[in-house]
Amino acid sequence: MDITRHCCGGAHNVNTVLSPDTPAHPCSASFRLLTEAERRSSLEASLADWKPHQDIWVYGYGSLIWRPEFDFAEKRIALLHGYHRALCLWSRVNRGTPDQPGLVFGLDVGGSCRGMAFRIPAARVPQDMEALWRREMPSGAYLPKWLTCRTSAGSIKALAFTMNRNTDAYVRGLSTERLIHIVRNAHGSYGPCVEYVLETAQALKHSNIHDKRLQALVSQLRESTDIAVS
Repeated sequence: MDITRHCCGGAHNVNTVLSPDTPAHPCSASFRLLTEAERRSSLEASLADWKPHQDIWVYGYGSLIWRPEFDFAEKRIALLHGYHRALCLWSRVNRGTPDQPGLVFGLDVGGSCRGMAFRIPAARVPQDMEALWRREMPSGAYLPKWLTCRTSAGSIKALAFTMNRNTDAYVRGLSTERLIHIVRNAHGSYGPCVEYVLETAQALKHSNIHDKRLQALVSQLRESTDIAVS
C-alpha cells in the first residue's frame, strides 16, 4: 500500500500543545483500508508454505495476549529477539479515528520482546487466519513475518505482525507527555485507547511477563486517569 507521509495543517486537536520536535498525527486524508483483494493476497502470501496438516504458531505481544479471538491448542511464553514492543502505531480504526488517532503496540526493530505464542490446530488454520487477518490487517501498517521464538519447550517459528515503518501509521519520537495525552483522549471502534494499554499491561503482569517501559507508562497513566489496573 502506497501512503504518503505528511500531515494536514491544523489537523491535530487545538487543545494539544506540540513541541517543535514532536510529530503531529498523520493527515486523515492519507488513511485508507486495504481492499478485500489486497488483504486476501497478503494472507495467501503468508501461508504460501503452509501444509494442510501443519499446526501453526501465532505470536502475541499486545491485545492478542488477552483477547486472541481464536481457539488454540496450546500457549507458551515466547521470547523474540530483534524486535521490541512499542506504542509506535497510529490506530485510526480500533482505538482511534482518522481525525484523532490513538496508539497501539507494534513490534519495532531492535531489542527483544517477551510475549505469548499460540498454537492453532491445522484444521482451524484457514478460518482462524482469515478472521485474524481481518482483525490485524485492516491497513498496511503491519508486515506479517515468520520469526523464530524461544520457549521453555524449545524454539518455534511463529507468525508475528511487525511494524511497517514505510507507512505514515508508524510513529516515533513522541515525548512521554504527548504519548500520555494521546492515549488518554483517543477512542475507536474497540473502545478507549487507555483501556487497551492498561488491559495489555495487566495481561502481561498476569502472565509473569515483565515490561519495565510499559509499567513505567502505566504508573503515569494511573496518576492521570480513573481507570485502574490490578
